Amino acid sequence: MGDPRGFMKVGRIEAGYRPKEERVFDYGEVEQTLNEKDRKLQASRCMDCGIPFCHWGCPVGSKIPEWQDAVYKGNKAEAYYILHSTNSFPEITGRICPAPCEKSCVLAIHEEAVTIRENESATVEQAFEAGIVVANPPKSRTGKKVAVIGSGPAGLSAADLLNRAGHLVTVFEKNDAIGGLLRYGIPDFKLNKRIIDRRLALFVDEGIEFKTNVNVGIDVTKKDLLKEYDAVVLANGAEQARNLEVEGRELNGVHYAMDFLMQSNKVISGQEIPDDVLISAEDKNVLVIGGGDTGSDCVGTSVRQKAKSVTQIEILPKPPEKRADNNPWPYWPNTLRTSSSHQEGCERRWSLNTKRFIGENGVLKQAEIVQVEWSKDNNGRWVMNEVEGTTEIIDVDLVLLSMGFTQPVHNGLLDSLNVEYDPRGNVKVDEKKQTSVDKIFAAGDVEKGASLVVHAIQAGKEVAQTVDTFLRNGK
Repeated sequence: MGDPRGFMKVGRIEAGYRPKEERVFDYGEVEQTLNEKDRKLQASRCMDCGIPFCHWGCPVGSKIPEWQDAVYKGNKAEAYYILHSTNSFPEITGRICPAPCEKSCVLAIHEEAVTIRENESATVEQAFEAGIVVANPPKSRTGKKVAVIGSGPAGLSAADLLNRAGHLVTVFEKNDAIGGLLRYGIPDFKLNKRIIDRRLALFVDEGIEFKTNVNVGIDVTKKDLLKEYDAVVLANGAEQARNLEVEGRELNGVHYAMDFLMQSNKVISGQEIPDDVLISAEDKNVLVIGGGDTGSDCVGTSVRQKAKSVTQIEILPKPPEKRADNNPWPYWPNTLRTSSSHQEGCERRWSLNTKRFIGENGVLKQAEIVQVEWSKDNNGRWVMNEVEGTTEIIDVDLVLLSMGFTQPVHNGLLDSLNVEYDPRGNVKVDEKKQTSVDKIFAAGDVEKGASLVVHAIQAGKEVAQTVDTFLRNGK
């Protein structure tokens, strides 16, 4: 370990965010970074615990004590190689991961966890600056060809590892650029898209082929796909957004959050969106329905688009500030999370249900909401009840539905492949990630349901291993 007494001598320090008064006027990344000396001091706080709960808490199994020790000793190459050994994109998770590793850090018992996520991001940036990160194509090829459908974190993770194993990998993406929701779902103020492009350039140099604007199932048929490729990996995500089926849902001004974010990201990248389909928050009263990360991204984007006001509501009760007795360390803390976007100007409200949307001449004008209470029935299930006399009408010009995703989109690719679905509507796979169709595998949200980027990366690792075995052994 860096310093056996480091955690006693050095307190946790976070780099924090750029000043609010500055960052709301641009889409630059909001997080700042500590200097190299302070980073080493933060790394010295890692105790290399006998049981590294951080390693247990990390979905990709990052060997955190080992690379923190390398950071402390100034071994930039060693730190990067250890990080990269379990994660194809530590520069991305270092920016957007909610850091379950930190929540399970032993020092988190006293709310002084090691700054793992920030150190991860800084470690990769230093490695790039030092010229340590270079293309490393496989020395030999197996001749086997793999098609990966979808270029989000699961697809790219699988593609990277299958390419490293020597297979010929082609990644298909229906959009005009590679990255999936990393590119078009996450705002630039959290993840600058140059970070994605930098890694993609390495992948190209290492031999991965990317094909954009290709809608597999339409532009490429199932017959052609299975004829040309020895294995296929479905990594097209869970894009079926949860709808809010209430009166007035059809009004002009009620949109899915992801449609709003994707448009914004395209505009920031330099693309033009026609005025008649552009979703803009400028000079509008915005209501974000849903309290998760996507809702937070809608808040930050609305602020930057100069919304008149932004309100975010959640149907569930307000989380506690501290862990509840039934939510102990080292498990994920179900506590209140306040993002940089929330700090930029947003009214947050909880235990509210949306009853209907009200409009004039087909245009949204107001929303009717009501307070709710949650209690358990005789079977121990949570039941929601409206609180009498709490109905209110609020003025709103733009509603963004950010209530998660229910399943992958069946119509099109998946139905054309004739894969089976599980009871939740996800693609059904066995323990080897193989679908009901021979040679076709699935990984990530498409087979597990919507989750974190870091879970998708791990799913890509797992499917790459089973596909590699399948290609080499025929099973």
